[in-house]
Amino acid sequence: MAKSMMVLGTCSNAGKSLITAGICRILTQEGFRTAPFKAQNMALNSCITKDGLEMGRAQVMQAEACGLEPDCRMNPVLLKPTSDRGSQVILNGKVYGNLSARDFYAHKSLFREEIRKAYESLAADYDVIVMEGAGSPAEINLREEDLVNMGMARMADAPVLLVGDIDRGGVFASLAGTMLLFDEEERARVRGVIINKFRGDLDILKPGLSMLEDIIHVPVLGVVPYLDVDIDDEDSLSEKFTRRDPEAVIDIAVVRLPRISNFTDFNALEYMDGVGVRYVRDPGELGDPDMVIIPGTKNTMADLLWMRQCGMEAKILRYASRGKPVFGVCGGYQMLGQRLSDPLGVEHGGTLDGMKLLPHSTDFASEKVTRETSGRLSPVTGIFSELSGKPFDGYEIHMGSQESRGNIINEGNVYGTYIHGIFDRQEIAAEVIRALYRERGLEPGEVRPFDLAEYKQKQYDLLAEGLRNALDMEKIMDMIR
Repeated sequence: MAKSMMVLGTCSNAGKSLITAGICRILTQEGFRTAPFKAQNMALNSCITKDGLEMGRAQVMQAEACGLEPDCRMNPVLLKPTSDRGSQVILNGKVYGNLSARDFYAHKSLFREEIRKAYESLAADYDVIVMEGAGSPAEINLREEDLVNMGMARMADAPVLLVGDIDRGGVFASLAGTMLLFDEEERARVRGVIINKFRGDLDILKPGLSMLEDIIHVPVLGVVPYLDVDIDDEDSLSEKFTRRDPEAVIDIAVVRLPRISNFTDFNALEYMDGVGVRYVRDPGELGDPDMVIIPGTKNTMADLLWMRQCGMEAKILRYASRGKPVFGVCGGYQMLGQRLSDPLGVEHGGTLDGMKLLPHSTDFASEKVTRETSGRLSPVTGIFSELSGKPFDGYEIHMGSQESRGNIINEGNVYGTYIHGIFDRQEIAAEVIRALYRERGLEPGEVRPFDLAEYKQKQYDLLAEGLRNALDMEKIMDMIR
């Protein structure tokens, strides 16, 4: 049975996911068979494993850091919010149902047992399990029901590292306050704290570290600088939503839907020279880009209504009427069709007219399509005609279905596909950008393909190097031993 440790944060976005990934990478480099684990994740960014099961992308990222294929045992419970008060629950990679927060807590005993089974199964196959918590572990009103923070540490009998984010301010208070709200058994599990996202002179900070240790009686095991690493972020906490590249020649606008999902679909485009990808929420921000992308969403009909009500749909329709390229992925593809129907109330309920830019209609059903997919792209016309027949691989996650004419369809300048990750293949991303150059009347010259997989591995190595330099890894190894 594997040894284990847990990384908790004083709050959301304290850096738990990256610290966990970095420790996973270091342990893997040291020769340990290492796997990540998060009992319960809440995220709209998910991925499909080779056996067609769904899990949170943060654990996919951490699996990559370990050199592993994603395994849904690494994230047995995934919550995908469908509204302010409800989520679709993914249990062991499959849809369990749509539950309100109250209903979710009523099912906690079942989820706890499934989490235990997943953890024990994973632990039987590896030397070390590095677990990640969720949000704050000091929600005292939820202590008895906790599945993912100290409740999981207790189940696995794991020592804990507590991470605080100094960049947002109040790091000493957040660390001390979290320790104060733990009960005696929980405090005993915390073997060290980490201060994350530090910028400045460490010598000025050091007296505070000693005072903190005197207050909480737990050692500070490191101060991690604001690392310049580029690794997949979680959901709306992503900094990429506000990123701009004023030097970009090609401007791609992605609609920032309220329930946007799988926005990592566009990473390969972002990394290409001369290309800027920006996320727009306000119709006034749309401008006149070289291409508009409507991404995936957890609630297609609700987000289409949002586009309709705020004026984004009207802007895109005018943009498309000028012959400019619009590309819909998954939920965005569904929106571009004639009609959306949800008679079972799977996502929103009722029937809604689509944007009527593509010929298909979508019917939402109770069965969710989750599968990896690969092959060659269907014949397409228009500015992206050179994509026809190119090899692709990706995955599908959607509730809706319709009669399909192929894996990518278009009517003139409007394109749609269900394939997440369609731009990840170097030759596909490069051809899209060449076409946008030509449409601008520019000579594309040498549009160099971008090797996303190789780039990711370099980033994991940079992350591991940064943590090795910042943390007392010997003491962390002692925790595991």
